[in-house]
Amino acid sequence: MSDYIVSARKYRPDSFGTLVGQDNIARTLKNSIIRGQLAHAYLFCGPRGVGKTSTARIFAKAINCSNPSAEMEPCGECESCLSFAEGRSYCIRELDAASNNGVDDIKALMDQVQIPPQVGKYSVYIIDEVHMLSQSAFNAFLKTLEEPPAHAIFILCTTEKHKILPTILSRCQTYDFNRISVPDIVANLRMVAGKEGVNVEDEALHVIARKADGAMRDALTIFDQTVAFCGTDIKYEDVLKNLNVLDYEYGFKIVDAALAGDYTTALLTFDEILAKGFNAQYFISSLGGHLRDLLVSRTGGLESLLDFPESLRKRYREQAERCSVKFIYDALGVTTSCEAGYKAAANQRLHIEYALMRLCFLQAAPSADAKPTAKVEAPKPVETPKSVETPKPVEEKPVETPAETPKPRPRPVKTPASLSLGSLIAEAENAASSETQDRSADPIPDDEQIIARWKDLAEKYAAKPRLASAIQNAKLELSESDGVKVVLFKVVAENQRDWIRANMLSQMEKEFRNLLGTSKVRLEVGVVPQEAQEKVVYMDADKAKVLMSENPEAKQFIIDLELDTN
Repeated sequence: MSDYIVSARKYRPDSFGTLVGQDNIARTLKNSIIRGQLAHAYLFCGPRGVGKTSTARIFAKAINCSNPSAEMEPCGECESCLSFAEGRSYCIRELDAASNNGVDDIKALMDQVQIPPQVGKYSVYIIDEVHMLSQSAFNAFLKTLEEPPAHAIFILCTTEKHKILPTILSRCQTYDFNRISVPDIVANLRMVAGKEGVNVEDEALHVIARKADGAMRDALTIFDQTVAFCGTDIKYEDVLKNLNVLDYEYGFKIVDAALAGDYTTALLTFDEILAKGFNAQYFISSLGGHLRDLLVSRTGGLESLLDFPESLRKRYREQAERCSVKFIYDALGVTTSCEAGYKAAANQRLHIEYALMRLCFLQAAPSADAKPTAKVEAPKPVETPKSVETPKPVEEKPVETPAETPKPRPRPVKTPASLSLGSLIAEAENAASSETQDRSADPIPDDEQIIARWKDLAEKYAAKPRLASAIQNAKLELSESDGVKVVLFKVVAENQRDWIRANMLSQMEKEFRNLLGTSKVRLEVGVVPQEAQEKVVYMDADKAKVLMSENPEAKQFIIDLELDTN
């Protein structure tokens, strides 16, 4: 038991090459040593567990090492390196500013600074958590920090740079340490696991890395905790139990239920999550993160934003292909509004359950929700169409009433007595099929009719000036395919084309069909080639040049009068 050392200390970096995720800082420090351009004060700032103090120790060893390598790595064998490793070095001293933050502590440090080093060239003073120094201690430290002896070098480390006085910052070379990325943490954990003889799954390492939130020390601590729980064979499921992390599988299950309109499965899954002891707000936050990852997976060029193993990336891509961008966007709106109003809700469970039901009704047309609600209020009159032949209407002789009732309206007769999502979807599909049958004999519009109605389509979107301008200025290419008129309209930019295709194309096609009175037309959007786009002249000088090139008389007139065209 006494020989055991935690991984965060056992595998602490002892050279620039073993630093994780701080390659730019390591390279800068090594170059400054090689060129002999050492500053008298450095400030290392950044989040916890990213290697600030470790880098300070490595840098201090390297500048005092009597036999460094060609890459300026400390040898670990000279007297300076050995004395530091054994904790008896008088050239490298560490001060904890959290417990030594008074003026007297700084005065004692100033007295020590005057003593030259016994071994090595420099006396290095590493002050950790320097932001904890008091105001008077900072003021006492200013003069020494600005003009220390030639052999003294100060390295200040802090996690809260904003608490340090500007006068201190101006006297130091500042190095901002980055949060360590998930792939770097996973690679380092895999190295540690190999040395410790631990078998661990890639998915488990990614869970540990994401839980560490960019801190290598936290990741190693969690790794030790997981080994204590699982032994030398770590499984993905065991890591989830040990760290109380929500399984990715629940996110896939909820989205699958939303795509299928199955709110029963969504509510039962949420109940299962609560039964396992997870916080409801944590669940809705995780669901929002899952939807974000789906959107990233569906959008080309954003794969680098996913910190997942390849097996999990494949699952995200498969589910993202079944989701439209509009569905993911609307679902994110539901989850974020639910998370924002969670604390203010009187019944917090119902608040999240309602959000889950809204998710499940996103794929089913929202208009279908409004129609049955009026019928649910009075379900009994649904059977009355069969008893239309009542005495009163016959006596009043309502000859015009059959003509007033719309013919293609069989929906009131087929409306089920009980409201269910399946029946609503079936009703919507029946309405769509009847509409396509009614329009099967629609005529194919001619080119003149399409061109004439195209301006009317632009007027339909007058509330969206950019879209209306793009429609009005678009170049049309008309063709015919499979008995349908294809209208290809070209815009000037690719991002404009992608936005119209993802958000507005289906709606525009529907509006255009209504304007033409036929379903035998299909809209497609493209981009005008760069060489075919007309150059627009904006500046007065450019306009004058165009005028002179097109009209020689105007050019001669300008020359004769010596007019300035700039």
